[in-house]
Amino acid sequence: MADTSPEAGAAVSAPRRGGRLLAALLVAALVLAVGAFAIGRFSVPSSATPSTTSADAGFARDMQVHHLQAVEMSMTVRDLTDDPDVRLLAYDIATSQAQQAGQMYGWLATWGLPQFGEPAMTWMSRPLLDGSEHGHDGPTSTHKPGDPMPGLATDEQLAELASLTGVEAERYYLELMIAHHKGGVEMAEAVLARTDTPVVVDLASSIVKAQTSEIELMESMLAERQ
Repeated sequence: MADTSPEAGAAVSAPRRGGRLLAALLVAALVLAVGAFAIGRFSVPSSATPSTTSADAGFARDMQVHHLQAVEMSMTVRDLTDDPDVRLLAYDIATSQAQQAGQMYGWLATWGLPQFGEPAMTWMSRPLLDGSEHGHDGPTSTHKPGDPMPGLATDEQLAELASLTGVEAERYYLELMIAHHKGGVEMAEAVLARTDTPVVVDLASSIVKAQTSEIELMESMLAERQ
């Protein structure tokens, strides 16, 4: 005979609520990305036409991939913990980076450029905006075309994150996301040294500022969980 007690009903409804919440979050992220795509198209001046091999285009392509992995990791950890601070952080990262990814997609569409082009990190091996090959502290970049993007998690790391729960999942997510943000800051600073396109400068500058602040927050949260 089926158990119709309130406790049984609660046990059944809890995963359903969790599934509905995750679905709602994914829809919200998609809506933000679509809205940002429109903003990205309409906010680009008509005179801004970077080439497909420019730092602008390479950054837009690579940072979309980088951001969308952050969205994936953040959505994953929200299903693995009930800690309100980690869940809020993950939600903020997922929504903001989905919005920015949509904006960069919009740039490429407006510029009439393909969403896929050169091997990843090719643009980071190019000279600085002033034409020099070196910055103040040495070579402009140690990255070679086709190299993994800085801070990007591996498939094995993503699988490991998905296998954990509770505090273990929180710690691993924070470790991965700190490295991910540091890589994102590196990429944003690299494009700032290689472009004067206003929309790219504005977004890259905001990424450096926001993700540097979030790194400090995540380092503090990680220390609390050691």
